[in-house]
Amino acid sequence: MKNAIKKAVFPVAGMGTRFLPATKANPKEMLPVVDKPLIQYAVEEALAAGIEVLVFITGSNKRAIEDHFDKAYELENELELRGKTETLKLIQNIIPPHVTCVHIRQAEALGLGHAVGRAKAVIGDEAFAVILADDLIDDQASGCLSQMVQVFKEWQCSVLGVERIDPTETQSYGIVRSNSIGNNLGRVEEIVEKPKPEKAPSNLAVVGRYILTPKIFDKLDLVTPGAGGEIQLTDAIALLLKEQAVLSYEFSGKRYDCGSKLGYLIATVEQGLQHEELKEEFKAYLQGLILE
Repeated sequence: MKNAIKKAVFPVAGMGTRFLPATKANPKEMLPVVDKPLIQYAVEEALAAGIEVLVFITGSNKRAIEDHFDKAYELENELELRGKTETLKLIQNIIPPHVTCVHIRQAEALGLGHAVGRAKAVIGDEAFAVILADDLIDDQASGCLSQMVQVFKEWQCSVLGVERIDPTETQSYGIVRSNSIGNNLGRVEEIVEKPKPEKAPSNLAVVGRYILTPKIFDKLDLVTPGAGGEIQLTDAIALLLKEQAVLSYEFSGKRYDCGSKLGYLIATVEQGLQHEELKEEFKAYLQGLILE
């Protein structure tokens, strides 16, 4: 197993039913937050952490994601002819030249564990990251995945990005019980997928950021359908921690649950208030709206 994390898996095959009809023909990961789609925020976080291979696990209606990260010859030519140099640079620099994009089809949406398992041939014997674009994490200092990569470099084992949630919301998350080892780190002793509040081992939720050793693929092969009738990544991690250390890491930064309509709206407003081009006018508009 190599020491550096250079590959990241983006499971993007979900149907996005909570955002219908907006996602009837458009992937939920392509929903814009101000002027960038959710998946671009996730990719930028990965690139900032040193990722060089982006593995997208896609579904039948996700062509727009592939197109977004591909070269757009006609658009680039038109922008060049019109002298829109800055806009041209903006779309040309979404993916640096040294970064490779790999697209793998998940024919059936059989769960997050199944999606991650589809990346096995590309990942090989390397530790790798998994990023769920639904969770937009804003940390302007370093980035959530960058923080987790540093933890992996020190400990050389799987790392789960976690956040303390309202105990009433445990049925929406994988929940861990950890023994603290300092510096926002804990050794995971138990992980359960979407437990009822009265059965949850804690209120520490895994929120869409993982670094996993390649041993996870062996465990995914053993997992049978669990919660929701799907192959759960949580169940494979539960098997993994019986053989290897798995750490929980309470990252710095603010998470927006863009898998929910309210979380998506909050992310749009707060990112708008940070946008260099828009923030002053947008802030003035919101203040005026409140005063009406």
